[in-house]
Amino acid sequence: MKTAAAYIRVSTDGQLEYSPDSQLKVIRDYAQRNGFSLPEQYIFREEEGISGKKAEKRPAFMQMIGIAKQKPKPFDCIILWKFSRFARNRRDSIVYKSMLRKQLGIDVVSVTEQLGDDKLSMLMEAIIEAMDEYYSINLAEEVKRGMQEKVSRGEPVTPPAFGYMIREKAYLPNPETAPVVQSIFRRFNGGASFREIAQELNALGIRTAKGNLWESRAIRYILYNPVYAGKIQWHTADTVGRRSDLSALLTDGRHEALISPDLWTQVQNRLNQSQAKQSKHAKTAQPTILSGLVRCSNCGARLVKSSRSSFQCQAYAHGTCNVSHCISVQKLESMVLAVCCADLNSCSISLELSDCSRNRKFLQVQLEREQQRLDRLRCAYESGVETLEEYQEEKQRLKSQIALLQEKCCLFLSIHSEEAYTLPTLLLNPDILPLGKNRLLGTFIKYIVFDSQNQHLEIHYQV
Repeated sequence: MKTAAAYIRVSTDGQLEYSPDSQLKVIRDYAQRNGFSLPEQYIFREEEGISGKKAEKRPAFMQMIGIAKQKPKPFDCIILWKFSRFARNRRDSIVYKSMLRKQLGIDVVSVTEQLGDDKLSMLMEAIIEAMDEYYSINLAEEVKRGMQEKVSRGEPVTPPAFGYMIREKAYLPNPETAPVVQSIFRRFNGGASFREIAQELNALGIRTAKGNLWESRAIRYILYNPVYAGKIQWHTADTVGRRSDLSALLTDGRHEALISPDLWTQVQNRLNQSQAKQSKHAKTAQPTILSGLVRCSNCGARLVKSSRSSFQCQAYAHGTCNVSHCISVQKLESMVLAVCCADLNSCSISLELSDCSRNRKFLQVQLEREQQRLDRLRCAYESGVETLEEYQEEKQRLKSQIALLQEKCCLFLSIHSEEAYTLPTLLLNPDILPLGKNRLLGTFIKYIVFDSQNQHLEIHYQV
């Protein structure tokens, strides 16, 4: 008896007539009629509401594909209620069906859309895929149009922000949290930083809407949110990371503003000034040899480079640690290198020239290969094969990989002869870039604890 797998997905809670249990029932009936066994471990079910637009965002689907690649093949076919359950875009449908059928010998079968192997069936399946994608795109446009209409009328389209509650499709000030929002705006306008405000709220026992401790980014989000000025804002981009002013709708809301127009304007001006300073620093920021290695002695969080070319406890910067560990990058690097050189002066690393040449040559081959991939990616985008979003994402990944390989090459280029190098010699070598030294330190250091009050270092070496 052949073995089958079942894939089940519902897009919305409203599809009651085709619930997961209903889909599974018709799939089991089909498997029984056609002589397939359907083991429980091969029933893959998505949580309700998961979209079929992108395969990588469907955990059960990706698990099914991963199991299907095993040798020998675990099942002979995948049974669906409808082909639309498999994918809502033609690209994913074609890629994964082709892989399953041609490479793995696993068929994809629809209970309600049964097709054969002839040319007409292939055409019909392509038409079904196109119709499913059209339905998905059209539905998204209809939902977007409905949201835009609501926003234009000043009606809420998102859950209430901190400081509000929702009653009869309208935002109302929350008597418990609205005063907190007003206090945040007044404190920031009076000169307090994000971190200071977060620390004050945490000390008072006030928590966010989700019951978490306040962090700097949560304070920043509130200060930028125009809902507190009586506005309704809706971002049309798919994710927060790609939001921009051009993708946002902003209209007057029907709810009561918590912040006066004057206070809102003053706070936005201060935020813009702060953002300009941060942007200027970001362009001149340089890597450090201690990235990811140093921890705060008070809370254990990592020390990160701050805007003043110094290290600071990450949790302190976010407002969840109450002890500052601010120290200049140059001073901390000097302290760490001095301790390492004293502790490891007798240790040596034997590097043969042949090994260095071989490693360098291998890295250069990898580097050339990644640069060729970047060129091919650019050609694919210009030819219309890749979307702008896919091109930018993959381009960033390849550029990061190329930068990493270039740093590794610099480490080997700085070693020229067949001799034993002590660790201090390598750490103090000016030809080795910061990232190379950082990776060298990471080979023998687990982590470093810095005590700012006593100006003391505690280095934990790899055993």
